[in-house]
Amino acid sequence: MKKRFGIDIDGTVTCPSAFVPYLNQAFHLNITLDDIKEYDFMPLVDVSEEEFAQWFKAIEPKIYAESPLAVGALPVLKKWEKLFELHFISARDSNLLEVTKEWFYKQNMPFHTIDLLGSHNKIEAAKKYDVEIFFEDKHDNAVNIYEECRIPVLLFNTPYNQEPVPDGVIRVNNWQEANLWVNHWLNKN
Repeated sequence: MKKRFGIDIDGTVTCPSAFVPYLNQAFHLNITLDDIKEYDFMPLVDVSEEEFAQWFKAIEPKIYAESPLAVGALPVLKKWEKLFELHFISARDSNLLEVTKEWFYKQNMPFHTIDLLGSHNKIEAAKKYDVEIFFEDKHDNAVNIYEECRIPVLLFNTPYNQEPVPDGVIRVNNWQEANLWVNHWLNKN
């Protein structure tokens, strides 16, 4: 039986800086990914939460349709497609499924399932697909998934996820490091 992987989309399979140009343009900023020190964008913008939510809801499909791939993601995931089940589990709202699938097809990105939860709570989906490793960029998601599911979680290192992590959350800097870690994990198991 193939091993099953749970994989976040935004900031993990897509480049973590995908939102930066849209934030810069809409809010007259001049930031880079290094300026984003927390997952929430609100500290960066000078508008109300309601205004930001309206802007985000309007621009979200465009961002997701145009997001660049994370460096090195495609060759690793193409290789893994033959060996593992790839279950993409995202906090995106379910109404974004078509734009998400179109992006996957356009990128020639392999997948077995795409589950858009509309929430950052990915624990139930990780259990539903019985995933054995999870790949994530959001710090609290990574920690919660590890603590609840007791599976290794590879946390893609970004400026916005630098809080301490427990032993079962493993920081990786890129998809090549993730692939090496998975190979080592497979050899041990």
